[in-house]
Amino acid sequence: MHLLQPQLEVTTSLLVSTHSTSAPVLMPDQVQRSSWQKLTSEPEQVDWLILHFNHWFSHHNVTLVKGDFEPEYFPATNQHAARIQFAHGFFNSALHEISHWSISGAQRRLLPDLGYWYAPDGRTAEQQALFEQVEIKPQAIEWLFATAFGRKFRVSLDNLTGDSGNGQQFKDHVFAQVQRYFSGEAKLPHDAAHFIHYICHCTRNSTPLQRDEFKREDLD
Repeated sequence: MHLLQPQLEVTTSLLVSTHSTSAPVLMPDQVQRSSWQKLTSEPEQVDWLILHFNHWFSHHNVTLVKGDFEPEYFPATNQHAARIQFAHGFFNSALHEISHWSISGAQRRLLPDLGYWYAPDGRTAEQQALFEQVEIKPQAIEWLFATAFGRKFRVSLDNLTGDSGNGQQFKDHVFAQVQRYFSGEAKLPHDAAHFIHYICHCTRNSTPLQRDEFKREDLD
């Protein structure tokens, strides 16, 4: 077992522009971790992610939990911390739900499911277009998370029985959004930046993400 090292600030070279350069101070003896590189199964990696996310963001009174059904966000109550529930113990589902949480502001975090409207599978073309518009930034951030973990990212249009929309155009938009984060044209939400910083510390020996790691053809 190794001790989690303290992280005092988000390195500005991580991404060109973030909302904040300060991160919560983590004491070395507050959480122990197995080396990420030694984890070989998805359940082990999921447990690692839950342990570390819940520690890194405990100051937000939020917990990441496995769900048996569809993903859902439950705001905090007087008795319980807020819960980010991801689907069926899938690692990629956890990253997707964290991306939505990280991009939401304080007011949205007080609302069930972060206040998002959601139409089930079988959406019309108009509903699908609205879905894709809302999903561009979260999926761009999810791509950053996945790359920091060394995992393959795939966009999700999530409409198997309805109008699937223009998948190539959606991929173009997600790629362009990632490029805007690196160029500084768009600011990465500070919780997303902190999460990436912490991941890179544990999985990449603190090597920050680089713009050339993200190629449009990787989404095809």
